[in-house]
Amino acid sequence: MRTTSYRRGVDNPVEFTAVPPHYVKAFTEYLRTAGYYCTNNSKTDYQFTKDPVPASIWDECSTTAHYRNRKDKSQPFFAIFNWIGTHESQNWDISNVKTDPAGVPVPPYYPDNEIIRRNIAKMYDNIARLDSVVGVLLSELEREGELENTVIFFWGDHGDGLPRGKRWLYDSGLRIPLIIKFPGNQKRGTVDKRLISSIDLGPTVLSLAGVPVPAHMQGIPFSGDQAGEPRDAVYAARDRVDESYDMIRSVRTKNCLYIRNYYPNEPFPIWVPYLNRMPIYKEMLRLDAEGKLTGPQKAWMAYKRPPEELYNIATDPYQINNLINDPVMKLTLYDMRRLLDKWTLETGDLGHMNEPEMIEQMWPGGKQPVTDIPYFIINSPEDRGSKNYRTGGTYSEPMTLAFYCPTHGASLVYTFENSQKPHWLLYTGPIHLKRGTHNIRVKAVRYGYKESEELKGNFIIK
Repeated sequence: MRTTSYRRGVDNPVEFTAVPPHYVKAFTEYLRTAGYYCTNNSKTDYQFTKDPVPASIWDECSTTAHYRNRKDKSQPFFAIFNWIGTHESQNWDISNVKTDPAGVPVPPYYPDNEIIRRNIAKMYDNIARLDSVVGVLLSELEREGELENTVIFFWGDHGDGLPRGKRWLYDSGLRIPLIIKFPGNQKRGTVDKRLISSIDLGPTVLSLAGVPVPAHMQGIPFSGDQAGEPRDAVYAARDRVDESYDMIRSVRTKNCLYIRNYYPNEPFPIWVPYLNRMPIYKEMLRLDAEGKLTGPQKAWMAYKRPPEELYNIATDPYQINNLINDPVMKLTLYDMRRLLDKWTLETGDLGHMNEPEMIEQMWPGGKQPVTDIPYFIINSPEDRGSKNYRTGGTYSEPMTLAFYCPTHGASLVYTFENSQKPHWLLYTGPIHLKRGTHNIRVKAVRYGYKESEELKGNFIIK
């Protein structure tokens, strides 16, 4: 599902945000509860929210967000830095490349000509620039005295940003870099060949931080005290891509890749205008129109897809020889089908539900649900929690103050600041108010819902 307005006027009545189950939280909320300062610089694309990002998720989320901004330098931190320089859009202009096009590898599913090579070379240029960005971040950690106190993850969100990479369920689209630096250079230079899914990263961070991993999380920690057993397989899904509907599922073991195309009558080159701006793709469309594509290149531009695909990774690393009808692979095919069917049932895959029906479940009547305004719960001689309040008051002794929101699954944040963009603290339990005057602002957010109106209270403790 893609939560956007691209198809407005077709069958999506409104631009919408997904509404996850009430128990689902960003894993940084668990880190913040454990005392971590969490920052994101700065990409989000969370699907369950538009700007602003729920204040419960991050202490900071902006292009200036940084662990160095925390007031208490001894506070543990979790910081993400995204760099847009390797995004697919940065591969569109191939007029000036530094990497020698003659030296780049050309996969067999591409034609081999100057345009193709220059586009691939541009991608390598961007990767080289990324190396410099990472170097700056490592130098910052060293200057701050944090380099040897920090676990560093370097990863990508999908395979290469070229056609048949991003958006596709072949290794070229799903295989991502993952480099980890542990304090003291533990395990330096080692290569771990376990299968890991990107959904394992969040639980692994919690495991390394000593924070309990919630039972509902589908990811498996691969390091730390809560590390699980190695995976036998990893799974992937593709649904609507911008303007075009699709539904593909895959399961990948160490030896094989199985893909199930639920829309076999759809062409491989479904209409995605954003992708069509890539020089490689425009060149392939031109050659296809002129009838000049052959072999794997022509197969990938076909106007129908096989219902199923099966590849031997060891002998076919580019996944271009479909073994679905090979009798030697009959038992393997049975096992892969069974694995995918089991995963589909266990995860409650909603791919078969049409989007208008899904939107109606999440946004009844096409209207975004709204998180309820929270309440104050007082624990003082004047009231021991027998009522809820939406105003402050004057109280005779120091007290504890709790916040409550009727919306199931809502997270609460609060601040004592009066600024337009305050630092919102994640509410994890009653707060203590000493003698004096306290101006408190509180709001609630349920992922996918519109956040609540602010609750404001002035508390005077005599």
